[in-house]
Amino acid sequence: MTGDALVTGLALIGIVIIVSALLSGLVDRSGLPQVLVFILIGLTLGPFGLAVFNMTLDSPVLRVVAALSLTLVLFTDAVTLNTKEVKRNSGLAFRMLGPGTILCAALTALAAWWLLEIAPAYAAILGAALASTDPVLLRGLLQRRDISSETRQALRLESGLNDAVLLPIVVVAIALTGQHNLTSTSLPKMGFGLFILGPGAGIAIGLIAVAALDLIRKRTGVRRDYESLYSLGVAFTAFAAAEAVHGSGFLAAFAAGLTIAALDVELCDCFIEYGGVTAEMLLLFTFVIFGSSLIWTGFSEINTRTVIFVLIALLVRIPVYLLSLIRSRIDRRGRFVIAWFGPSGLSSLLLVLLPVFAGVPGSDRLFRICALIVLISVVVHGASPMLLARFCKQPEPELEPVEPAVAEPVMEPRSLPVIESGEAVGAQSVTLEELERLQKSGERVIILDVRTERSRDTSDLQAEGSIRIVPENVVIQAQKLRLPKDAWLIAYCA
Repeated sequence: MTGDALVTGLALIGIVIIVSALLSGLVDRSGLPQVLVFILIGLTLGPFGLAVFNMTLDSPVLRVVAALSLTLVLFTDAVTLNTKEVKRNSGLAFRMLGPGTILCAALTALAAWWLLEIAPAYAAILGAALASTDPVLLRGLLQRRDISSETRQALRLESGLNDAVLLPIVVVAIALTGQHNLTSTSLPKMGFGLFILGPGAGIAIGLIAVAALDLIRKRTGVRRDYESLYSLGVAFTAFAAAEAVHGSGFLAAFAAGLTIAALDVELCDCFIEYGGVTAEMLLLFTFVIFGSSLIWTGFSEINTRTVIFVLIALLVRIPVYLLSLIRSRIDRRGRFVIAWFGPSGLSSLLLVLLPVFAGVPGSDRLFRICALIVLISVVVHGASPMLLARFCKQPEPELEPVEPAVAEPVMEPRSLPVIESGEAVGAQSVTLEELERLQKSGERVIILDVRTERSRDTSDLQAEGSIRIVPENVVIQAQKLRLPKDAWLIAYCA
């Protein structure tokens, strides 16, 4: 890498980190599409702006970044899944993936074959890519507390599982484009590498990683923030291991994440707290790269047939999901939110790039059409959570106060009490022994259970007399519960 290229790369990474940090609060409060901001940053830095860099489809950098991003997307999808929740809601998962994702992909492919006059295998690639939902755009909606829990649950199941369902469709369709000479033995060999070697390598790496981490935890301990980096290492190692044995590295990353989700809840939570932010930074950086010039190439495909296809691709989800969710426990308003909010984004672009990297002739046109739809989806779906949330807003349940409401004066910050032994209770954390001494000293102590839902589901233990507060918006919940301001609040999360 030349000196100028190195400086440009570091500058881009710095810009992504700085801008995402500065906008994080605004985006969370307003629901604005964060992705659009980074696409516009790419536009500013690209050939239509400052001309700092220009990314093309044959760029080696794009190939590396796309592979890393798709690996992280699939690994994050899997590791954030609550396996117990999936089992409990297997019927809902089937509705979201079977009649939902698969049918959307099939109908979109049919429209592409008919309107765009492309071969069936090419149409299948485009349909599968566009049926994928973007995890970054979806995150803003899932974090809203005014969306019903059933609606969030259905969207989490879809976003966590649909890429793993759609990826094999894309891979098989690439093989059927005629670029590869398929024989009676090559097709089974491809299936073996795709469905056996890839996931098998991912599961093996996941099992070894969980066992090694558990051993080190018991002997020396591992810092929580480093456990998140450990998760990222597992994802990339699983990818490399599968590719080394001619399996699918992407499905290996998904299988490794699913193995961790099933066996090590604490590691999953660490990834969500720390590693998830790192992964999202890379995904936003990828949007900057696409925004420089690639995503705008979609406008070159605009004609009457393409416009009709774009409308079908964006709207086909509505009737499909409204029908598939009939007689489900999700209410009417929640079904409408699910049916409308299926944003195409980074996952779609990464999937449609696979035939480009495989050298499939004419696949660049698939990318341009997909880029046009993604750009429109980012604007339309990205701006809709605020309106959708208002439409489907559920009344929040009244929370019983811990004690009768009493007007209390604002307390001045106090120094930590000195216990009999002369030791002060830690400001950030306390041991069980310190907690016991604090209670015996006569101080008012309230225990808060701030574990994630997944941590609670996998544990039968509950601190006696503790108050349940979900990890998000702790301060707001404490105010609604009218927790006394002169008491010590001791939270536990494991």
